[in-house]
Amino acid sequence: MKPFDLKSNLQAVHEHFPASDYRPLIGITGNHMDGNAALCDPYYEQVIKAGGTPVVIPPTADKGVLVNVLEHIDGLLLSGGADYNPLWGGEQPAPKLGGINSRRDLSELLLTRLAYNRQIPIFGICRGMQTLAMVLGGHVAQDISSTATIKHSQECHRSEPTHSVVIEPDSELAEIYASEKTSDAEKTTIFVNTLHHQAVDNAGDRFRVTAKAPDGTIEAMESTEHKAILGVQWHPEWLEEEGRKLFRWLVNQAYNYHTAKRLHHRVLTLDTHCDTPMFFPQGIHFEQRDERILVDLHKMTEGRMDAVIMAAYLPQPKMGETFSSMAPHTARYTPCSYAHSIFDQIETIVEQNKQYLSLARTPADLYEDKRKGRKSIVLAIENGLALEHELENVKRFAQRGVAYITLCHNGDNDICDSAKGCNTHNGVSTFGEQVIREMNRHGIMVDLSHAAEKSFYDALDISATPIVCSHSNCRALCDHPRNLTDDQLRRLAEKGGVAHTTLYAGFLRKDGQASILDAIDHLEHAINVMGIDHVGIGTDFDGDGGVTGFADASEALNFTLHLLRRKYSEQDIRKIWGGNWLRVMAEVQRKG
Repeated sequence: MKPFDLKSNLQAVHEHFPASDYRPLIGITGNHMDGNAALCDPYYEQVIKAGGTPVVIPPTADKGVLVNVLEHIDGLLLSGGADYNPLWGGEQPAPKLGGINSRRDLSELLLTRLAYNRQIPIFGICRGMQTLAMVLGGHVAQDISSTATIKHSQECHRSEPTHSVVIEPDSELAEIYASEKTSDAEKTTIFVNTLHHQAVDNAGDRFRVTAKAPDGTIEAMESTEHKAILGVQWHPEWLEEEGRKLFRWLVNQAYNYHTAKRLHHRVLTLDTHCDTPMFFPQGIHFEQRDERILVDLHKMTEGRMDAVIMAAYLPQPKMGETFSSMAPHTARYTPCSYAHSIFDQIETIVEQNKQYLSLARTPADLYEDKRKGRKSIVLAIENGLALEHELENVKRFAQRGVAYITLCHNGDNDICDSAKGCNTHNGVSTFGEQVIREMNRHGIMVDLSHAAEKSFYDALDISATPIVCSHSNCRALCDHPRNLTDDQLRRLAEKGGVAHTTLYAGFLRKDGQASILDAIDHLEHAINVMGIDHVGIGTDFDGDGGVTGFADASEALNFTLHLLRRKYSEQDIRKIWGGNWLRVMAEVQRKG
């Protein structure tokens, strides 16, 4: 090939790089020095050799630019460099603070937090690991000379390892360096370079320390939230093949993220139960990223979630108590008028954000909203108390667009007994039977989450259409009366219904901190019992739902990433993320 022959070089590109040979796009934070954006060659060279496509992100704090960059990249590499201005950590400068780089600080802090919100894989090197700590609840020591007993700023070439680090077992880092195990068999020791005088001294709750130097200096950390986030204090970009192992990890994670991102673009993602409307009387800003709620327009966008069913939740009065006396926000209402007031507030929010948000009544509405790039809200009622013992209200709620009514909540009502009730009716009441038939007639789904076992079986026999459990887990894995037995799951599937795994920690496990992995365990148990055509996700966000790794709507994509790691197909994921539910919804509405 002639080195200056453009045509022959183009031919080589056409022959050896087909369009299907996708290489994940890795954004690398650029340094800034002498008025120039800059990057040491080894960063992008390692990304290329690991199978990625490197792009340099300039040190800009322009928020529109950062958001658009994050929309396109598949992974984020936080490069090394100068110290942070300690004011970002609420501190004054220590005597041995090094040079700071004001052009980088805000840019990288914003970029990292926004990437974290979007579940983008992140790999931080040296300053980059310190960025992760500063953004996500850790702490960085401005100078480690008082605690270090080995030299952490080598004068020899950067490609020369100068000290060892010991890696904790059962960690992502241990998997990456599995071939480097010592005779200890419990620990992995590797040799690294070192070019810093600052270090993370507290990783915070979102990270686990996974490697230390012999003097105790923290050398690596990784996510405790089951996310693809990793930081190291050394500079693997200079360590050739040994360092490339970390870049391959990032590229592999980025490829998975790219796959999940494209899948969400094609698949309609629906969360079948949240209680967010409970917070609307507090002046919630649904159009913003409001920290008071777990589902808002920003979080749905970050998590690439298309639609959510919002329930008007009505607490069940205790014996001798009236609905209006239960709480300040119910004081002016009857149960029925309260449900309508919630729907009024939702409609106002939708009208105020109609460019981005829509009310959907049918599966066709949901698919049309996705095609037009709008998020969808579907209406539901949690607790048939809202009917106020009037069958005519079933029709009125159907006309309002209510997709399902959860027959009861935590306490027996006039329709049926609750899982936390006292067996008032021995299942579904006479009135409850009339309610179910009326719901069938008007195309409203019958939701049996919260119902007692006898109520469940009664409703299954009464209903002429499949029933749903919008947010219920498996009793075989967590023995709680709110969860469904294997027999209930089987009977539900036999009648064509669906059961949606929920994120309420107490329904996932009896002890310890529940995580996204527990939710997937419940989902997989339901699949094993019912089959893939009868499962889904109903988070119960803002109704105490939310677990580590899937704590709000912004982390919906993380759930898909875990499904992909477990080798679920796109067809399976489509069914889990709402396809099964929409099949039942369409059938119920068609027969109504």
